[in-house]
Amino acid sequence: NVAWLSRGIVPGDVGSAVIAGHTNWKNGTHAVFDNLHSLVVGDTINILDESGSVISFVVSGSRVYERDAKVPEVFTSTGGTHLNLITCAGDWDSLLGTSTDRLVVFTDIVP
Repeated sequence: NVAWLSRGIVPGDVGSAVIAGHTNWKNGTHAVFDNLHSLVVGDTINILDESGSVISFVVSGSRVYERDAKVPEVFTSTGGTHLNLITCAGDWDSLLGTSTDRLVVFTDIVP
């Protein structure tokens, strides 16, 4: 499963919608964003909206941030319709029970 930042933009609306999901995080169990790191510029991502319609986005880039970094560019945009996907990256911090970094894949809606 993934989590949509419900206080933010609805995927497909103008602005930056944000969806987060796990990677392989527990005893080799597969997770929804296991292959997120494999996406490259130009790849297409399709999502279903509430009515069951497909909305397509194209990958425009990706970036790794430190876990606690302030990253307004992930949650806001200066225009356009975007979908940003977030998952864990980096080393596992067993004391905190989380990874050291976050991978963000940035996308733009396909007109």
